[in-house]
Amino acid sequence: MDLKSTIREIPDFPQKGIDFKDITTMLKNPEAFAYVVDSITERFQNKGITKVVSLESRGFIVGGALAYHLNAGFVPIRKSGKLPAKTVSMAYELEYGADKIEIHEDALDSNDIVLIHDDLLATGGTAMAALNLVQKLNVKKIFLSFICDLSFIKTSLKDEIERYDTHILVKY
Repeated sequence: MDLKSTIREIPDFPQKGIDFKDITTMLKNPEAFAYVVDSITERFQNKGITKVVSLESRGFIVGGALAYHLNAGFVPIRKSGKLPAKTVSMAYELEYGADKIEIHEDALDSNDIVLIHDDLLATGGTAMAALNLVQKLNVKKIFLSFICDLSFIKTSLKDEIERYDTHILVKY
């Protein structure tokens, strides 16, 4: 399936010079949405995934469906101050600023096999922060999944992420 044709690009959002990849147009297309969930599920169905960790907010949409199809638990990573129990946090750089994300400190343990899923891989900052959070909770086996990769952005963080078993559906 040509997923690029289902993903809308918004120029100069959230700031001038950024061409935002809007997956909401892909999500409202039932065939495209099913293709994304089925493709990622098929890729990871025999890996023993016990938890799908997804990032706020667009990552939650597909992440929840993946957890269901992989018979795994779902663990959210949220922006600072949004989770109610004790958390572990990580600051990181975005392509257009900085932020901080958190995970509940009791969300994972060393027995978990984790699939980290997010909608977009740009500079790798968010993905690396999520990876570091999961590693802080002593998880030894980690896989990564993204719907889109802005492959024209080259960074050392992305090189590091690609050392893991990483699955990407669409490259720009």
